Amino acid sequence: MKKRRPFSIILYIAILALVFSLIFGIFGNGTDDVPYSTVVKLLADGQVKSFVVEGDKIALSLHTPYDGKSELICDLADAASFRAQVQDILDIQTATGRLESYHFVPQQGWSAFDFVLPLLIVGLVLLILWFLLMSRAQAASGGGPANNFGKARTTLGVPGDKKVTFNDVAGADEEKRELQEVVDFLRDPEKFTKIGARIPHGLLLVGPPGTGKTLLARAVAGEAGVQFLSISGSDFVELYVGVGASRVRDLFEQAKKLAPAIIFIDEIDAVGRKRGSGLGGGHDEKEQTLNQLLVEMDGFARTEGVIVLAATNRPDILDPALLRPGRFDRQIYVGVPDAKGREEILKVHARNKRLDSSVDLKVVALSTSGFTGADLSNLLNEAAILAARDNRPVINMEDLNEAMMKILAGPEKRSRVRLAKDLRITAIHEAGHAVAMYNLPTHDPVKQISVVPRGQALGLTWSMPKEDSAHLTRNEMYEQIVSLLGGRVAEELFLGDISTGASNDIDRASKLARDMVARYGMNKNLGTVSYLGGGEVFIGRDYQTTKSYSEQVAGTIDQEVKLLIDKAYQHCADILRANEAKLMQVADYLVEHETMTGDQFAACMEGREVGEASSTSLFDEHISKEEE
Repeated sequence: MKKRRPFSIILYIAILALVFSLIFGIFGNGTDDVPYSTVVKLLADGQVKSFVVEGDKIALSLHTPYDGKSELICDLADAASFRAQVQDILDIQTATGRLESYHFVPQQGWSAFDFVLPLLIVGLVLLILWFLLMSRAQAASGGGPANNFGKARTTLGVPGDKKVTFNDVAGADEEKRELQEVVDFLRDPEKFTKIGARIPHGLLLVGPPGTGKTLLARAVAGEAGVQFLSISGSDFVELYVGVGASRVRDLFEQAKKLAPAIIFIDEIDAVGRKRGSGLGGGHDEKEQTLNQLLVEMDGFARTEGVIVLAATNRPDILDPALLRPGRFDRQIYVGVPDAKGREEILKVHARNKRLDSSVDLKVVALSTSGFTGADLSNLLNEAAILAARDNRPVINMEDLNEAMMKILAGPEKRSRVRLAKDLRITAIHEAGHAVAMYNLPTHDPVKQISVVPRGQALGLTWSMPKEDSAHLTRNEMYEQIVSLLGGRVAEELFLGDISTGASNDIDRASKLARDMVARYGMNKNLGTVSYLGGGEVFIGRDYQTTKSYSEQVAGTIDQEVKLLIDKAYQHCADILRANEAKLMQVADYLVEHETMTGDQFAACMEGREVGEASSTSLFDEHISKEEE
């Protein structure tokens, strides 16, 4: 859709101004300066120097200004009656020389042109106003002209314009190999068709948000050197019935004209949800749009060279007809990168950034387990902002450390006024978490403990995995529950009271326990049965799952969850009682220094002397390993 140019708007305004000025010039008779009685009095008093009567209007020129004006205008009811009434006065004033001259100009008759011209002007004004109002109404409804309302609002990526290739995509080697087949087909389709092979009509990129699904699709277009038409799934859905289906047809028509081409539909779950799962049944606008998409995808000629790529992080809610062979033949999972992939991604995003010689991207990659490509890009960007804010020309490891803590928990709030009692409670709470983590064999090691408020948290205890793991065992999940309860247990044991600071910990521990019991089949009494999985998608998250078990089973689940939490609570209490002296030493250090590194905490737990806090970096452990 073409945007209306500012020049056109200025032209319309100028035309309106000209038309209105013509109308006022033709029809406007002006405003009387004085009433009729004043005109007669001025003539009788000899104040009029001259006047001209034309038609039924008199224009006076005065010897001395009247009400600040030397020229006056007045409408006359009848010029002949006026002349008969003031003829004697005119003779006297002419004889005395006060009235120098006067003229009566007879009124001319109206011609046909005098009637037609005003009508033409009024019609032109109404036509222009109608056109402007219609343009605004169409713009407000999301379209341009009426015949463009059903057009697909695609973004056309032209090859060579900010071209993205597989070199710009890191940490997804297997995914790139899968997509390389599409690139080869678009470059040389005869290579496949000669032996009877056909390229998949559609490829669905599935994975968590921020893992680079859109970037991969753009890289395919860049590598193949073909046109790239991108559109969001929500762009198909409109208030008016039938518009979505029309836009689907237009999208595929555009792609066929530009073939070979790639159609990329981002967030396809907005239009590809299972039919019958929403209000309106089969007449729902979204379902009509989906039906048209199904028809278009299955109606390709095999030689047209149009391939559909789509991305979603909710493949479970897509309609099965959309996922069958012939439409989306292949699903490519784009997951969270491993340590090697994270290092490659960091190198890509660091190309245009100035890094200090102390920055080791391998160390950063090892310390960012679970980060997606978008998270890593944000990490480097936040570090660059911090360096620029402090007027430093390069990014150092301290910037990366602060950026990482800022992303994980929020910025520091050192200006917040805290009572000594609150600081003590927070220190014992965080020390309880750390001591419990240290004494749990499978738990990730403690990297840093802080009682400096960040975001909504009054204190934080960071633990990071030593290496990436693809599995989470029952014992590991149980020990996570034990560590989450460490803060609450420490408050109860060593303060004699409990606070609201453990609310988030309890929520997380309860959810983890319920998943173990009812989702992953890790409870002996309930057996290897999943009670929290599946259910039909309906309207919104609250109706996403339907209960598929009896009230008796629901009661058993609640009972087993409580037993698991109580067991973890007692386990944590035993650990903290056995390490009371070390826990209090950690708490005292936090009250005095606010932050304790992982190395200092380990020294305290091992009975060694705790040094001063020379560094509070989350990367310290990996840095020391690299130095060794």
